[in-house]
Amino acid sequence: MANNGSSSRRGDGDVGATPSRWRFFRPTAGTPLAAAGSMSIRSVLNRLNSSVDASGTRPVVPLGHGDPTSSACFRTAPEAEDAVVDALRSRKHNGYSPTVGVPQARSAIAEYLSRDLPYELSPDDIYLTSGCVQAIEIMISVLAQPGANILLPRPGFPMYESRTTFSELEVRYFDLVPERGWEADLESVKAIADENTVAMLIINPSNPCGSVYSHDHLAQIAETAGELGILIIADEVYDHLAFGSKPFIPMGVFGKTVPVITLGAISKRWLVPGWRLGWIATCDPNGILKETKIDQSIQNYINITSDPATFIQGAVPQIIANTKEEYFNKILDLLRNSADLCYGKIKDIRGITCPHKPEGSMFVMAKLDLSFLDGFSDDIDFCCRLAKEESVIVLPGTALGMKDWVRITFAIDLPSLEDGLERLKSFCERHAKVEA
Repeated sequence: MANNGSSSRRGDGDVGATPSRWRFFRPTAGTPLAAAGSMSIRSVLNRLNSSVDASGTRPVVPLGHGDPTSSACFRTAPEAEDAVVDALRSRKHNGYSPTVGVPQARSAIAEYLSRDLPYELSPDDIYLTSGCVQAIEIMISVLAQPGANILLPRPGFPMYESRTTFSELEVRYFDLVPERGWEADLESVKAIADENTVAMLIINPSNPCGSVYSHDHLAQIAETAGELGILIIADEVYDHLAFGSKPFIPMGVFGKTVPVITLGAISKRWLVPGWRLGWIATCDPNGILKETKIDQSIQNYINITSDPATFIQGAVPQIIANTKEEYFNKILDLLRNSADLCYGKIKDIRGITCPHKPEGSMFVMAKLDLSFLDGFSDDIDFCCRLAKEESVIVLPGTALGMKDWVRITFAIDLPSLEDGLERLKSFCERHAKVEA
């Protein structure tokens, strides 16, 4: 057939005419996704790591992340590893799991959590998730109704702010008071709550503060939430990682006072964040969450999302049953020694103060006094220059809602922690203002 000139010659890879314009949207800075992504710890740490002098000879000391497995001393229990191998080799866990989780795993987690509660959880109270991050995603999505707001602590874990921004759920902040061991300011909670408030978040043991709440303070939180008619989301991913004078007490203890939704995972206590096995537990003996159909909303969301790896779920009963108490005590001793070293070293650095010695989790918050230091505009500038000059990474407090603070991770081997803190001290001394 003759060419009439109406078509153009195509290359081998062409499949059709070039459209006049592409119909998908170019991402902009104003979208919820762009705003949410910029708030993440990963985004901030990527920026700090890019500031490190690539030509430097000293190793980078990572004191900004929440993954202790970079240090060989923070290794999971052999029983946990054996459980995963056994589950995988059994060939019983190669297919899809029920959306809410493998029944045996749900039963084991219900029993595990019930050890510390004055009532028994049922397997039906447990929903398995791909780590605690997916548990956060699910709960924020379930609560994100038009006009609703949620109360988040400041400082806090930025994943909550990222998810609320993405879901367009309004956030209102209540303060944690450093002089009171980072307790929640419950008067500010009452002041900011209104008829559209659906929940408040408590993180205990605390990321980023390293605090552990007393029974009395948790009771006050429960009473306040009960008076306001809101539920409590209790992020307890660091459950039992308490090594100070106060033991870990789950918020679910007060489930008869106020409905509690507990978020947790095996990631921190068993030191396996990459295994991505978390849970949502409805701690609600009065049945309020069923009455208001929150439980059904959780299941509906889980029905349209992904599941944790089935063989990890299959290993959970053996992981919980077989891990020895000696293992947990060893990890607590490591964290206690690291926290003591970190707190003691920070006290010797002029320009940085630590108002509260960490008693749990893996972090401490320290305040920058830039009036003693020369040439820094804020905490982000401080952290970027520290990364560049000393190859030490700490997280700027701005990422956590606290400008001119830093979060320091002490879940790292002692020699590296001591090296990093000595570099931090040298950095502050080098940039100290010259007194007149």
